[in-house]
Amino acid sequence: MSVPFRFIHAADLHLDSPFRGLAKAPEGVRDALTNSTFAALRHLTETAIHEKVDFIVLAGDLFDEADRSLRAQLMLVREWEKLEQHGIAVFVIHGNHDPLNGARAALKLPSNVYVFGADQMEYRPAYRRSGELAAFVYGISYGTRIMTDNVAASYAIQPEAPFHIALLHGNVDGDAAHDPYAPCTLDELTSGKGFDYWALGHIHHRRVLHQYPHVVYSGNTQGRNPRETEAKGCYIVDVTAARAVELTFAPLDEVRWFEHSFPIDAAGTEQELLQQLDSLVEQQLADADGRSVMLRLYLSGRGALHQKLAEPTVVRTLLEQLQESRPIRSDEPWVYVYGLEANTGALINWEQLESEDSFAGELHRYSQLLSDDGKLWREFAKEAISPISSHTKLGRLMRDRWEEPPARWLEQAHELTLGFISGNEREG
Repeated sequence: MSVPFRFIHAADLHLDSPFRGLAKAPEGVRDALTNSTFAALRHLTETAIHEKVDFIVLAGDLFDEADRSLRAQLMLVREWEKLEQHGIAVFVIHGNHDPLNGARAALKLPSNVYVFGADQMEYRPAYRRSGELAAFVYGISYGTRIMTDNVAASYAIQPEAPFHIALLHGNVDGDAAHDPYAPCTLDELTSGKGFDYWALGHIHHRRVLHQYPHVVYSGNTQGRNPRETEAKGCYIVDVTAARAVELTFAPLDEVRWFEHSFPIDAAGTEQELLQQLDSLVEQQLADADGRSVMLRLYLSGRGALHQKLAEPTVVRTLLEQLQESRPIRSDEPWVYVYGLEANTGALINWEQLESEDSFAGELHRYSQLLSDDGKLWREFAKEAISPISSHTKLGRLMRDRWEEPPARWLEQAHELTLGFISGNEREG
């Protein structure tokens, strides 16, 4: 007989994760990032208690290193003890970052926590806080950092359970952006195994790969680098007595990473552009739900400032102004612009240039001809680069490229040359 229940699915806490490459950031930013994974852990506990969940499943990589820090271990046990006081059980598997063979302190875990071993798939009953059996939870931990076997193949349900939750830290369908640990296919997880919910870890972007049965990556709880943008957290999973499943995302992150592209077409001067960027930065902070923000900006589009933005000192100065105008305070959310890149184009009237009797017009028309005729482009490019490609040392550096020069070289040369000519004409 099934009963309604609620649980949290989280993964990839990466406690005590280092944040590299930010040596020039203010001390307050570095401190906040260093502590952010621990803050996300506290938010997880607070969310579980506030939402009155019956239990939590953690799908691997609780720690960032196999030889986990004492600080991380102690803080994790402390949070689990809080959950114990509220009758909330915790089911844990370890992943490739925190395999069971890593060095760890001899800490006694509270009675509400069960850690799955690495020898074989195990299962444990999960109860509502009121005592009724809600589900069986299944899992296997990594014994060592490398897990190349398809461990999902060994998962099998116990028929007497009312609901089946499988914990797996692995790569479903071979996501090329992540290590191929515990590889398996989505079809394998959804075809006939009998599990109702696959609680996945390893991939840091939350995804619902399938419904009924649910196959879900919760993502990590705190973004750890510029590639891990947007909100990070966990899923609150509600299961009805009829075994219907509803997912609600709950953000847990303390610091949020964003990237934003900004067109320069409306800015006539550097001062105007800086003012516009200031407004954008403030809006990003307002949209972050009370979190602090790590922000990288990309200048795009075409405009009068293109030629000036081609100078690294101009871009660097704009970045410094954006950084210096915002103090970092520990008692309130902040935004830190850690990067500013320009990928802009000159303000060019292409229709006019098409018929213009000028060097720029002739260059534009010939570039279009090369773009439309692949054979002509290859002949032209090989002749143009022959002094370099035939050089004894330089030729070896890009040997594979000389035979088939990519079309993007033409696009870049076209843009750069016409941009330069346009800029000089305006200055003249």
